[in-house]
Amino acid sequence: QVHLVESGGGLVQPGGSLRLSCVASIDLRGIGEWAWHRQATEKQRERVALIDTDDTATYIGSVKGRFTISRANNGNAVYLQMDNLKPDDPGVYYCNRIGAMNVWGQGTQVTVSS
Repeated sequence: QVHLVESGGGLVQPGGSLRLSCVASIDLRGIGEWAWHRQATEKQRERVALIDTDDTATYIGSVKGRFTISRANNGNAVYLQMDNLKPDDPGVYYCNRIGAMNVWGQGTQVTVSS
């Protein structure tokens, strides 16, 4: 069974940075299309960022210019660099390998607080 193992979450002050990692437990044999989602308490899950197979990245408007999604060269990991974090950014962040498997990470908690 393939697993996506996430890490990098934690507590950060407003304006701080975090780098989330999502690493596949096996070789996925292709770069794939990846996404990061987040779900804050009592809010709907939303897709934050997506990176396509041609390396085109898209973001929701609230994180543009602050978040950067990237992918390992072998397609077995995806990352989310989060800079200038704001109070509206906290939640559980999930990585997702898009495709037939539709594999999700276990989630990593991001908290933004002074």
